[in-house]
Amino acid sequence: MDEELRRELIMVHYKEPEHKYRTDDPNYQKVNTRNASCIDNLDIYVKIKDHKIEDICFDGEACAISTSSTSIMIHNLIGKTIEEAKNFIENFENMLEEKEYDEEILKEANAYNEIYKQGNRKHCAYLPYEGIKKVLNEIEES
Repeated sequence: MDEELRRELIMVHYKEPEHKYRTDDPNYQKVNTRNASCIDNLDIYVKIKDHKIEDICFDGEACAISTSSTSIMIHNLIGKTIEEAKNFIENFENMLEEKEYDEEILKEANAYNEIYKQGNRKHCAYLPYEGIKKVLNEIEES
C-alpha cells in the first residue's frame, strides 16, 4: 500500500470513524482499553451471537492512529466467526511485529504495515485489538 493511500485511509477513519457510538444494550459485552502514556481511552462494545460477531461499536477519546485502527478493525470484524476474528487479529499482530502475515485477510488494516517504524505508535494501532481479543478469549473460556 502506498504512503498516500495509507495516510488517506487513516485520516478518513479518524475524522469519520465507523460505528462510533455508545450502547446500553445488555446483549453487548463492554471492554475498556487505554494507553497509560497518552489520551487513548476507548470503550468497545461487542455483540456476539452463535459464535459470530454480530456488531461492534466504540466510544471514547483517542489519537488518530487508535481511532482509525478501531474503525478499520470493526469494519473488518463484523460478520466474522470468533475463529475468523482471531485469525484476523493474529495476522494484524504479525504485521506489527514484522512477522509473516496474510495481506489479503487484513484489507484496509494494511494501512498500518509500517507502523513498526514508530515503536510508540504500534501500541496505539494495537489498542482496540487488545480489547476485542480479551472479549473473544472470555467467550471461549465460558
